[in-house]
Amino acid sequence: MPPEGYVTRFAPSPTGPLHLGHAFSALTAFARARAAGGTFLLRIEDIDRGRCRPAWEAALKDDLRWLGLSWPEPVLRQSGRLPAYRAALDRLAAMGLLYPCRCTRGDIRAALSAPQEGAEGPDGPPYPGTCRGRPMAEAGATDALRLDIAQAAALTGPLTYLETGGEDGPPGPRCEAPAALAARAGDVVLARRDLGTSYHLAVVVDDAAQGVTEVVRGADLIGATMLHVLLQKLLQLRTPSYHHHRLIRDAAGRRLAKRDDARALARYRAEGARPADIAAMVGLRPPAA
Repeated sequence: MPPEGYVTRFAPSPTGPLHLGHAFSALTAFARARAAGGTFLLRIEDIDRGRCRPAWEAALKDDLRWLGLSWPEPVLRQSGRLPAYRAALDRLAAMGLLYPCRCTRGDIRAALSAPQEGAEGPDGPPYPGTCRGRPMAEAGATDALRLDIAQAAALTGPLTYLETGGEDGPPGPRCEAPAALAARAGDVVLARRDLGTSYHLAVVVDDAAQGVTEVVRGADLIGATMLHVLLQKLLQLRTPSYHHHRLIRDAAGRRLAKRDDARALARYRAEGARPADIAAMVGLRPPAA
């Protein structure tokens, strides 16, 4: 049972149609909020202005309302939150934890060609540290900003959170030593040159600002959670509990993505499906009226 004073959110990016996986996540979060007499929030993660479209935002809201979901207005949009992300970056920079990185993806791939580079962090293979040590005074307009994760981890104690989903084992506390996270994750990007922030930073800052008590999201993000806990500790933000749910997959076992237009909610709706049919497809009950 979710805790009292419960707040959760569904946070899609308006870059394409919602599919069955989105429906499962949104319905799961909405049901948990209702069971606790809590609050379900919609948040629009639209920091990627080059790919986000107002039409997709309108469509996803229409799909969610059709499913029977509701939320308080106005919704939070990440595109209006850049000053908050900049303040968090400034705080981390003042702690000596950020450095500018000018490496291209090609540079990183070439540096990772060595046999010893095989680990996977929350953004793929860990960054090899090519630009580590560059001072922030050298940061240019086209540089990304990376977190020196070994330095950051040295400032915190054990990283812990409460897992309520249990997709990586029974529900309960999860713990990781900071040094282990540093070895696994590498120096992640906290501000991309074209966005001014990153998913990892924005989601942590926004969850705290909205008073989220439990994050409901797919099991594909389990690997990023300890990084988020680290950022919460560095920024002195509350750590919510996390409910990592199962993923909805296609017949080949692949996780659904926005390219899977055949499983878009709009297509099912056009073919005459009802909200109850969508809930049944993903193994859930539709929300009660």
